[in-house]
Amino acid sequence: MNLNEKTYIDYYNRLKEFAINMFEWSNVPDTIDVRFLELTLFEQGFALYFNDEVIGNLCLQCQIGGKLNVYRIPMYRRAYAVNGYQKECDETNSVIIYNNYLRTPTQLTIDLFARRLAEIERTIDVNVKAQKTPVAILASQDDVLSLKNLYAQYNGNEPVILPDKNLDLGRITSINTQAPFVGLEMNQLKYDIWNEALAFCGIAQMNSKRERLVASEINTNIQSIEAQRAVMLNARQDAAEKINRMFGTNIEVKFKDQLLYTQNDEGENEWPSTPPNLEN
Repeated sequence: MNLNEKTYIDYYNRLKEFAINMFEWSNVPDTIDVRFLELTLFEQGFALYFNDEVIGNLCLQCQIGGKLNVYRIPMYRRAYAVNGYQKECDETNSVIIYNNYLRTPTQLTIDLFARRLAEIERTIDVNVKAQKTPVAILASQDDVLSLKNLYAQYNGNEPVILPDKNLDLGRITSINTQAPFVGLEMNQLKYDIWNEALAFCGIAQMNSKRERLVASEINTNIQSIEAQRAVMLNARQDAAEKINRMFGTNIEVKFKDQLLYTQNDEGENEWPSTPPNLEN
């Protein structure tokens, strides 16, 4: 159970890092912590941008409620922080930054991907173990503890196992489980789900069998990635425009990396080993 949980947490944190590093915010006031902004959008689905008379512009977690305007945007907002800071705002002096147009957090999807990946990873581990010990041991209740100790030695790769002198080996039988090795298939499945998770984060997938892709494959991949990027980018850009109008800032937000492929000497499309900058 401990290893199961560690595997899940590892995948969850790795994917979470991708998710909160997808976007580049520029011209943001020094009083705004972009990391905290993205973390709040990841976990809560929305954050509140407003101005504090002492500190300056802030972007914090918030509670929303009360009446809605004609576009079903909450008019009442209360910003808060873990140190006890609170400030009541409304639609005239604050802007709600949403994570996407559905106004939902990213956390749920990342959690599902992490659980699937962890399940496959641990299945591979179990399957590999089954190749090492493809037997089920049958013994009397009196011999269970001794056999567990022997199995621990075997599992620890000890070359010689010396049984207890009181252990009656004649009472022990085994059944060959004939466990097939499916590690390669499971690893490919893990790779596919990992690529799906990367695509959700707007990151281009690489083909597991070959690096060169035909034009139709690349175009399909580009369209899928760009569509996924727009899901969360549009909501942020809409909020940036509203913030700029309300507070006189010049905040911009864009996706950090760009998707691009190159052509080799034969005119074939292929993925570069180091992705170039699309702006160039």
